[in-house]
Amino acid sequence: MPENNNEEIFEAEVCEVCEFEKTKKILMVVTQADHFDNKHKTGLWFEEFAVPYLAFIEQGYAVTVATPNGGKAPLDPASEKLLEDMKWHKAKEALGDTEQLNTVNFTAFNALVLPGGHGPMFDLYKNETLGQIINDFDERKKLISAICHGPAGLLSAKKDGIPFVNGRKLTCFTNEEEYYYKKENLTPFFLEDALKDAGAEFVDGKAGEVNIIEDENLITGQNFQSSKAFAHAIINYLDRN
Repeated sequence: MPENNNEEIFEAEVCEVCEFEKTKKILMVVTQADHFDNKHKTGLWFEEFAVPYLAFIEQGYAVTVATPNGGKAPLDPASEKLLEDMKWHKAKEALGDTEQLNTVNFTAFNALVLPGGHGPMFDLYKNETLGQIINDFDERKKLISAICHGPAGLLSAKKDGIPFVNGRKLTCFTNEEEYYYKKENLTPFFLEDALKDAGAEFVDGKAGEVNIIEDENLITGQNFQSSKAFAHAIINYLDRN
């Protein structure tokens, strides 16, 4: 009788391992830059993180949140609103103690997600570890995704001197939107222009318009208004692959 019990326990453990291995794993990499200058704050735009994060959790995905240095991820104060903060409190908790990016076993993940806010234009765009992850994901045809200013992180990846974005269809927060939201004098560069200069085939929508671009294993969203559609596009992609 004890032997049978041991066999049942072993089989149960094996089943749990199998189910865990089947679980889709998402790596969300967010900024730790918290200011434009001494007078103006920036950081992660909360909606662009919270909406996909909660959609992934609801879907049963395992989500790991990482930053360049680990620890707390700063939110752009302009993206914090009482009602949304209450609705998205689990997402905010996940930003309180993030993993350090260069300690993450990125080969274990099915998808990379880069939320925006202007912060990525100060740190993720030149992060060498992120560049290595993007190149690895692309070689293995794993999903790479970014929204709003998150595509700044895509600029960190080059292979044999050729930017990852070269020849890829994508979008991001446009020059028009920088002017619309009066950030043109604060942003360190125009992301739309930087992506075009790196050889990207840029596809823009009107300011504030929901715009999702899919190009093989790359999904990009234009702005925070695209957060929900961005999350759905990622989930649909992972369901197909």
